[in-house]
Amino acid sequence: MATAVQFVKMHGLGNDFVVVDCVTHPYNVERLVAAAPFLCDRHFGIGGDGLILVLPGVQGDFRMRIINSDGSEPEMCGNGIRVFAKYLYEHGLTRKTALAVETLAGLIRPELILDGAAIAGVRVDMGEPRLERAEIPMIGPPGRVVDEPLQVGATVYRVTAVSMGNPHAVIFVENTEACPVETLGPKIETHPDFPRKTNVEFAQVVNPGAVKMRVWERGAGITLACGTGACATLVAGVLTGNTERAATITLPGGPLDITWSDEDNHVYMTGPATEVFSGTVEIE
Repeated sequence: MATAVQFVKMHGLGNDFVVVDCVTHPYNVERLVAAAPFLCDRHFGIGGDGLILVLPGVQGDFRMRIINSDGSEPEMCGNGIRVFAKYLYEHGLTRKTALAVETLAGLIRPELILDGAAIAGVRVDMGEPRLERAEIPMIGPPGRVVDEPLQVGATVYRVTAVSMGNPHAVIFVENTEACPVETLGPKIETHPDFPRKTNVEFAQVVNPGAVKMRVWERGAGITLACGTGACATLVAGVLTGNTERAATITLPGGPLDITWSDEDNHVYMTGPATEVFSGTVEIE
C-alpha cells in the first residue's frame, strides 16, 4: 500500500536533500530508507543528492540519518547538518539556536546565526579531524597519510587522507577545472586502499587563505558542495603547508568558511542553508 509522505526540498550551496520529518509524522523509517534512490531520482522522483531523516534524539536533541542517492548511508554530511539545523528551527521542532545532533560520526553541534528572526547561516563544530591511517580507514602501516603517493591505474597521485567522521582523500592540483573528476573520482572512491570507500577532493590553492575545490562524493558522485570535504581540505592544506588554519573553501555551489582551531583542535564550518519547496510524495 502506498504511503503519502510530506517532504521539504533544501540545499546547502547546491548540495541538495529531500528532508522528511519523522518526529512529527510516524512514518516507517526503513521504508523511507529503502525509498531513498527513488526519492532522490531527478527524473522520476523529487531529486537530490541524499535523503535526510529527522528523528528523535537519545543522547542529543535530535538524530540525523542521511541516505545517499544510491541508497548507501554515510556517517555524516556537512551541508546536510546545516540544512537539518535550519529545518528544525524554521519548522518549529525547537527554539534552541545551539543544538547537539546525533549522527553515525557522533554528536555534531550546529549553531544557528540569526539576523533578527531570519537565519543568516549555520556554524557547525565538526569535532576533531581523525588523521591516523586506521581511522580513515586506509590500508597500510600506522601513521598519518600526508602527501602520500597513491597508484591509480598508470598514474601516481599525491593524497592526504582525513576523516571528519567519514573518509576523505584530498589531492592538491594546479587547476580544478582541468581535473577529470567524473572519471578519476570513482576510481579513487573504490580504490582497494580504502576499505569503506572514500570521498575525493580536488583542491587548488589560490593563496593560504583561499582554496577552490571540486568533489566526488562517495555514494553520490559529483556534487556542487561537500561540507565535510571542505573541512578535510582545510586540514589537509594545513598538514601539507598549503594553507593557514582558517580559509575560505570555494566549491562550485559557493564558499564555506573553515577554521581548524589550535585551541581545541576542532574544525568549525560556517555556511548557508536554503529551503526550496515542499510537497507530498507517495512511496510504496
